[in-house]
Amino acid sequence: MIFDRKQLNNHTLVSFYKNLLWPRMVEEKMLILLRQGRIGKWFSGIGQEAIAVGSTLAMQTEEYILPMHRNLGVFTTRNIPLSRLMAQWQGKASGFTKGRDRSFHFGTQAYHIIGMISHLGPQLALADGIALADVLSNKQHATLVFTGEGATSEGDFHEALNVAAVWDLPVIFLIENNGYGLSTPLNEQYRCKNLVDRAIGYGMEGRQIDGNNLLEVYHTINEIAEDIRVKPRPVLVECMTFRMRGHEEASGTKYVPQELMDIWALKDPVSNYEQYLLQQGVIEAATVQHIRAEFKQQIEQDVEKVFAEPDIEPDVQTELGDMYKPFNFTTLQPSNNKTEIRYLDAISDALRLAMRKFDKLVLMGQDIAEYGGAFKTTQGFVEEFGRGRVRNTPICESAIVGAAMGLSINGYKAVMEMQFADFATCGFNQIVNNLAKTYYRWDEAVDVVIRMPTGAGTGAGPFHSQSNEAWFTKTPGLKIVYPAFPADAKGLLLAAIEDPNPVLYFEHKYLYRSLSEDVPDDYYIIEIGKAKTIREGEQASIITYGLGVHWAIEYAGKHPEVNVEIIDLRSLQPWDKEAVEVSVKKTGRVLILHEDTLTSGFGGEIAAHLAEHCFTYLDAPIMRCASLDTAIPMNKDLEEQFLAKARLEEVMGMLLKY
Repeated sequence: MIFDRKQLNNHTLVSFYKNLLWPRMVEEKMLILLRQGRIGKWFSGIGQEAIAVGSTLAMQTEEYILPMHRNLGVFTTRNIPLSRLMAQWQGKASGFTKGRDRSFHFGTQAYHIIGMISHLGPQLALADGIALADVLSNKQHATLVFTGEGATSEGDFHEALNVAAVWDLPVIFLIENNGYGLSTPLNEQYRCKNLVDRAIGYGMEGRQIDGNNLLEVYHTINEIAEDIRVKPRPVLVECMTFRMRGHEEASGTKYVPQELMDIWALKDPVSNYEQYLLQQGVIEAATVQHIRAEFKQQIEQDVEKVFAEPDIEPDVQTELGDMYKPFNFTTLQPSNNKTEIRYLDAISDALRLAMRKFDKLVLMGQDIAEYGGAFKTTQGFVEEFGRGRVRNTPICESAIVGAAMGLSINGYKAVMEMQFADFATCGFNQIVNNLAKTYYRWDEAVDVVIRMPTGAGTGAGPFHSQSNEAWFTKTPGLKIVYPAFPADAKGLLLAAIEDPNPVLYFEHKYLYRSLSEDVPDDYYIIEIGKAKTIREGEQASIITYGLGVHWAIEYAGKHPEVNVEIIDLRSLQPWDKEAVEVSVKKTGRVLILHEDTLTSGFGGEIAAHLAEHCFTYLDAPIMRCASLDTAIPMNKDLEEQFLAKARLEEVMGMLLKY
């Protein structure tokens, strides 16, 4: 192994050595504790430390790094105290996630580190969003994100690199090629000769380096970072290394040929760099022993200090209270100036007013710039706000959801237009695992709104007409909004943008141009989670939302003899249990109406709640009216048969006759 110090002085070389040795010795202690049964699991990065340490040393302290679970050297080189890390690993209250997540599955704004989730690929897109925020703020920063060779097979890898290339984002995508994905060797993972060759396909520069050579890693990343800070663009770096331990300790390494282990043992990054310093006279053997002795003593002290900390005492209210970032809702009442506008125009008006209020709000979506979006919601926005803040995206929903979260991490707000709510499947993991769980895990707000054009009535068939809100209502951490009227659409969208939690904003396509009403001209917000009584009644309650509200109103208009009360939920997570209970207790009969399919639709949750809390007030069974348990057909007659509206008269008749 050939080391090139270039302009580094002796003091710096020794400092680098300490940064390299510290995580190695920490890991050696963790392996002892694992054998003693004092810790339960460990993902070892022994043999790969030069990558994490060298690249982190090359980054500025205020620049973000997104590591993975073998990158202890990132955390230690950023000077996170071992006691704090140990508390995290042991699930103590003083850990970064307060016992809610494992090992390196956390982030910390104090150290500008954003940890991974178990799905491996999603953090790559977060790096895109972080870098985009730096570009929009005119900061000359680079962002460093890690991945393994196995995760390069995931779609998230390809989407993130493509977005970074198209948008010229200053991101260093670093692949740790350590030979195995758990037990799967390279020849069963990919067929290209070198992973770095994939850079060509994205129109970006790629470099392959010796990941076990600390100075080569440092100089390469330092050179790239300095360059892309001034001339923003992504670069792909493949670091060749080897995993000397198992995927995690329980899996072992029996699947690895011994001769391969022997070859890579000779390339150990710590011993090779140590020998280089000794041979060059930069450090003496006695100094090495002194450093090791000091480190060992410090590790022992920090470890035992954390073991002595009390265990977490579970508290239900604490856990429930920490699922969402607190948001102090302050009512903003509109003026009396109103204009009759369509549902679609109310959404557009809300976006325009929010863009004017929040300088750091970015809109992203397919075709939303000059074209104005598939439904023309953002038509004219580029002319007022520019392409920096109104961004056309490649067709890669997962990467754009991730980039929205990255923008939020780096001080921005983001609104993403999912061209159709159906396409959320392509970003599902980012939504339900990354956006939804981040605040609970490490107290980081996720200031993201995803607009979800939804629903049937336009003959668009199975992949453009689904009502998929129930996919998300069961996921704690998400807020779900579903307005039925233009004025609510505007006020709730502005509230969603104000809210620091991730909000899925469902907007019904059928209502876009078919529904108009007087809407206040100025900026106002409507509290998320508050229902609205559309019609007072005494005989029965219809609990509904979205297009179902208009079906209920139409039913009431056709049946003046039925004194029906209509409650528009407006929000599904949280939903207004109090308002629903008050209505049902008053009328004694309830029908839950929604466009989604019957089985596992959100109406089932409402029915269960009412059965549990309002049973003694009921004069009839709780009834549901929903769409058929089939996919949504395209043919107009088949679609009308599918929709809940086709059975509303029948079900209401059954309820009233009971």
